[in-house]
Amino acid sequence: MERTLVILKPGALQRGLVGEVISRFEKRGLKLVAMKMKQLDQSILDVHYAHLKGKPFFPWLCSGMTAAPVILCCWEGFEAVKVVRAMAGSTNARNAAPGTIRGDYALSAQENIVHTSDSVENAQAELDRFFSPEDYCDYPSPLNQFLYAPDEK
Repeated sequence: MERTLVILKPGALQRGLVGEVISRFEKRGLKLVAMKMKQLDQSILDVHYAHLKGKPFFPWLCSGMTAAPVILCCWEGFEAVKVVRAMAGSTNARNAAPGTIRGDYALSAQENIVHTSDSVENAQAELDRFFSPEDYCDYPSPLNQFLYAPDEK
């Protein structure tokens, strides 16, 4: 099974949307295998968003990501990166389709409720950045037979 990172941004916490967002991933059939609350600082954001450091919006992004704690989640499932990205919707929430997390709860490109990994490789790097091996809880799910075909496990 594939794993991916979801960060529920400070706006999700401040607006009381954490349970709603987590519920969407659970209802879809993804398995939560790690979760923690953390106050991010500039040093971790410089690494996490290094690819955006030269952009004019980088200071706003960092300011928003340090405004309150975030909720870090690792979700597991077949093609989890692709599934989670589709559920999140377009990064610019004004372009996100209704029914997606951003389409239903956000109006901004930066204040867009969640960060999601954009590839399997980046998911692994991001998970390693925020979680230690002992943070993961592997447990059997009796639902797998109802979620996946035998060749998808």
